[in-house]
Amino acid sequence: MKRWMAAAALVLGVAALSPARAADKVVLMLNWYVYGEHAPFYYGKAKGIYAAEGIDLEIQEGRGSAATTQAVAAKTADFGYVDIPTMMRAAIKGAPVIATGVLLQTSPMAVMGFVSKNIRKPEDIKGKTVAITPADSMTQIWPLFLKKTGLKETDFNTVAGDAQTKLNAVINGRADLLLGYVMDQSMKIKDATGKDVYPIKFADYGINMVSSGIIANTDYVKSHADLVKRFMSATTKAVEAAEKDPKAAAQAILDANPKGGKIGTLTQGFELTIPLYRTPETKNKRPFQVTDQNMTDTVNLMVEYGGLDAKARENPKAFYTNDYLPKGGS
Repeated sequence: MKRWMAAAALVLGVAALSPARAADKVVLMLNWYVYGEHAPFYYGKAKGIYAAEGIDLEIQEGRGSAATTQAVAAKTADFGYVDIPTMMRAAIKGAPVIATGVLLQTSPMAVMGFVSKNIRKPEDIKGKTVAITPADSMTQIWPLFLKKTGLKETDFNTVAGDAQTKLNAVINGRADLLLGYVMDQSMKIKDATGKDVYPIKFADYGINMVSSGIIANTDYVKSHADLVKRFMSATTKAVEAAEKDPKAAAQAILDANPKGGKIGTLTQGFELTIPLYRTPETKNKRPFQVTDQNMTDTVNLMVEYGGLDAKARENPKAFYTNDYLPKGGS
C-alpha cells in the first residue's frame, strides 16, 4: 500500500512539474490597415481573452478583403476579418473559404460629406459631386441606393479615383461627398481636417446586407474544429468586452501600434461600428450569430448588383456557419 501511494505521489509530482500545453499559434489577418473597427481583436489580446482559450494570437494588417481572402484560402493566414460579400465572390469561384461568424450584420456603407455642407438626405445630393472608387464594394451597391431613393445618375456629378484620391477630393473641395464606411472614411477625413462628417447610410433606405466577419479555410475548419470553436469563443468575448469600454478598446490598438491613429477618432470609429453588430432579429443574441434571412438577402442583393454568380442563390448556407459560435443570448 505504501509503495502504491509513493508511486502515485511520484506520478502526481511529475505531472505538477510538467509544463502546461503550449498555446496554439493563430494568425488573424485584417481586411485593411488598422482602424477603429478592429479594436476588439487588440483588446481581446491585451486582456488575455485569447490566451485564456489557449490561443497565442498574432494580428496582421491587410491590404483589402480580396487579398485577405486569398491569404486564408492559401492557408498563409488561419483566419481573416473581411467583407463577407467579397469572400462570397471568391468562394463561388472555388476558393475554399467559409465565414465562421458575421460580425457586422448591418451595412456600414454610406454617402458622406462635411456636416457644414448640410447634405442630410438623398434629395440633398442633387446637383452635388460624388467621389467614387470604380469597382469597389460601395460603388457596386450604389445603383441600388439610387433606385431605392429615386435618384438618377444625371442628378449629380461623379469623380472617380482610388481610395486616397477619393478622400482627397472631399478634403480639398473637388467633391461634396464620397462613398465610404461610416466608421472608416469618415474618421480619416476628420483626422485630416478636424471637421465632422455626416453619413447618409444605405441601410436606412432598405439595403439589408451584411458586411465584415471572420472567415477560415474550409479544410482548416474541419481539421481544427476545437481550435475554431475556441477562437470564435474568445473573439465573441472580446467583442462583448470591447463594447463595454470603447475607449480602452481603442487604446489597445495604439498600445500595439502607436502609429495606428488618434485615440479620439479610433474611439469614435469603434463606437460607430457597435450598432452594426446586430439587426432587430439578433438584438438579444451574442455577436456573430447572423440569421439565415440576413445572409439570403445579402446573397440576393449581391447577385443582382454585386457581380455574384447567380448559382449562389441555390445554397446561401454554403457561405457561412454558426456551428462554431458559443451559444446563448447577450
